[in-house]
Amino acid sequence: MPEAGTLRICALYPDLMNIYADRGNILLLERRCGWRGIGFELSSAGLGDALDPDAADLYYIGGGQDRDQKLCAFDLSEVKRDALHAAAARGAVILGVCGGYQLLGSAYQLRDEALPGAGLLEIVTVRGDGTRLIGNVAIEVELSPGDRRVLAGFENHGGRTNLGPTAAPLGRVLSGHGNNGIDGYEGVRAGSVIGTYMHGPLLPKNAWFADWLIETALGLEEPLAPLDDELEAAAHADARRAAGV
Repeated sequence: MPEAGTLRICALYPDLMNIYADRGNILLLERRCGWRGIGFELSSAGLGDALDPDAADLYYIGGGQDRDQKLCAFDLSEVKRDALHAAAARGAVILGVCGGYQLLGSAYQLRDEALPGAGLLEIVTVRGDGTRLIGNVAIEVELSPGDRRVLAGFENHGGRTNLGPTAAPLGRVLSGHGNNGIDGYEGVRAGSVIGTYMHGPLLPKNAWFADWLIETALGLEEPLAPLDDELEAAAHADARRAAGV
């Protein structure tokens, strides 16, 4: 029986913030919708483009090089900030991965230059000249009360992200570095706004999380119909194995 609805995704800066196979995340969402008979619409918003806070159910921003990230930081703050806050306020999902995660915070200190953040997450990221945090990573998350699961992927970031006093981490680090290599946390979740350093890409290695994003973005009250996820389960198991979990 086909599922109801159409998932509308807006990719932010897809030409600039896409160095970690981020298109694979969007492609997986499209495929998992298609297999269930859910409609799928993809739009994009680049530098200087106004953002409609009602035009998408899920807004996505990936990772980029320092130069491109700087361009996007100012555009995000000056052009798209209010619309993103309005989208979050109505419950739209906003997912930032790696560099996109950093830009959703309060500020990003890029060596001697302070870049503005979108202010959706209570985090501050500092990028210095220290060793990059690189490797396979696995975290325990609890997106629904009592339902603990593992997200596994790969991290590669020079920035150290610190959570504000009321910020809630996405998960607890089981293996890897996480936000800063010190506090044992990875990512941040504030309602329907999520940031994480996991890529590689994230969703093909964690199909269950892709389904959670779809359910949340569409406001579904019941879980999506299960799929034959033999290959997806193998990819998840490989990612966990690589992280030693």
